[in-house]
Amino acid sequence: MSSSDDKNSPASPAHGIGTRLVETGRRPEWTGTPGHPGAVVSPAVWRASTHLYPDMAALRAHPANEDGKFYYGRRGAPTQWALAEALTELEPGAAGTVLYPSGVAAIAGALLTVLRPGDVLLMTDSAYEPSRTMGRGLLKDFGVETRWFDPQDPAAFEATICPRTRAVLLESPGSLTIEVHDIPALLAIAKARGLVSVIDNTWASPLGFTPLTHGADITVMSLTKHVGGHSDAMMGSASAGTEWYRKLRLRAQGLGNVVSPDDAALMLRGLRTLSLRLERETASALTLARWLDAQPEVARVLCPMLPGSPGHDLWVRDFTGGCGLFSFVLNGGTSAARDALIDALHLFGIGYSWGGFESLATPVDPAPIRTASRWPFAGMAEEDRFGVRLSIGLEDTADLIADLAGGLAAWKAHA
Repeated sequence: MSSSDDKNSPASPAHGIGTRLVETGRRPEWTGTPGHPGAVVSPAVWRASTHLYPDMAALRAHPANEDGKFYYGRRGAPTQWALAEALTELEPGAAGTVLYPSGVAAIAGALLTVLRPGDVLLMTDSAYEPSRTMGRGLLKDFGVETRWFDPQDPAAFEATICPRTRAVLLESPGSLTIEVHDIPALLAIAKARGLVSVIDNTWASPLGFTPLTHGADITVMSLTKHVGGHSDAMMGSASAGTEWYRKLRLRAQGLGNVVSPDDAALMLRGLRTLSLRLERETASALTLARWLDAQPEVARVLCPMLPGSPGHDLWVRDFTGGCGLFSFVLNGGTSAARDALIDALHLFGIGYSWGGFESLATPVDPAPIRTASRWPFAGMAEEDRFGVRLSIGLEDTADLIADLAGGLAAWKAHA
């Protein structure tokens, strides 16, 4: 956990994003020793459960609960502080960032900070399945009612608000059907009605969208995805302005949340190349989306970077970047045929994460979990319901296209 106050980093908001990704979170006191500041490039991995004091006077004089001060291992050390500070500097309007052991833990931490028994949470119908599960389980157990709304209908969202409504959870684009919300419209309604707004911004990261500048109260990311980038560590984050950052931090401390310094070091490593990886993955994803859009086996490509795809106009208006995650819907067929397509792929692994250097493919079956909006989308044929989600990695685009061509051939043979 770390606040952006009293930074001693050469990075500045005036610098470009590449410069900030390289420089932030590298204070000299974290990368060197007294008399030899900045001796190494990255902060060392500080592994410690116990922090020692030189004498009793020092123990008694220690600040009660300040960021960036040694106290006890659960409060972190330079490795965690450096990561939190770097993430804060990437979020305009943030006063600090709290780290969690996973993205789901970050969502839970934010919601448990905001909500109280008897409250109503409004959740986008396109939300990440673990978020939906949280609404039906954890939050319900704590006396919070979750209601879902159609993210494409701001008027319906406003109509869902009741006197007990406390907060709204947005996720744009959604991580299965890649739906882009009209975020400014939804946030304007939320603000006017006194709701606390939490956004899962994992898809875009702050390089593609900065929720706090658009009026959101708390922005959450699964660092496991783009920031880590190597599929070898799990972590989440929540960033906010002064009021909510302090509340998030205290709630996380009360829940005993702490992240491994080794994992924090891996996240710092991934952060340095985030811009380059996102640029490459976004360009490859757009090339693949265009190719799929021209294939007769494909009914619809769900990729906001693609002109004509659902949400493209909102993406152009509100976002400054994309990523490698998108979906496509097959032209009829069966679930077994869709499975044959995925099984025929050689370069795409089958796995539930995304944002790593390797490409992945998973089935998309949102119909059973939607509660406030329909699937297939309006304008789609009822039989066009079997989707595939792709996470595009760093492989050569031509090789990925050839692999998908083989998959579509397998689908055609089974459809």
